[in-house]
Amino acid sequence: MRYPCILVFADTIHIQQCQTRLAHVEPALQSLAAALALAGSEVRLKILFLLADEQQLCVCDIADVLQMTVSAVSQHLRKLKDGGVLHAHKVGQTVFYALGQPHLAILRPLLAGLAAVSTAQSA
Repeated sequence: MRYPCILVFADTIHIQQCQTRLAHVEPALQSLAAALALAGSEVRLKILFLLADEQQLCVCDIADVLQMTVSAVSQHLRKLKDGGVLHAHKVGQTVFYALGQPHLAILRPLLAGLAAVSTAQSA
């Protein structure tokens, strides 16, 4: 049986504390929401996983690992780069991609958790 929420018994101090905590982390929450929205594609999530593990990769290596065309991978990389999740740097003719600093601290623990789950399942 569901009981209705009774506003009379609301802990207004606790509610205010929660609202204050949310206000303090609002920019980080917005950043995380944007990063997770971009990671919502399985392919982009795989790319992020690889980059978190490998530090940086070029589009050709990512395409080979994912068994996709360079063009298809490039489209995903562009979305991630435009969203600020990745940054790119060029060495000669080759462009290398890496997780951007603002998202690195947020995404790395999430993606590392995937590796831990994989290791536990194979044991």
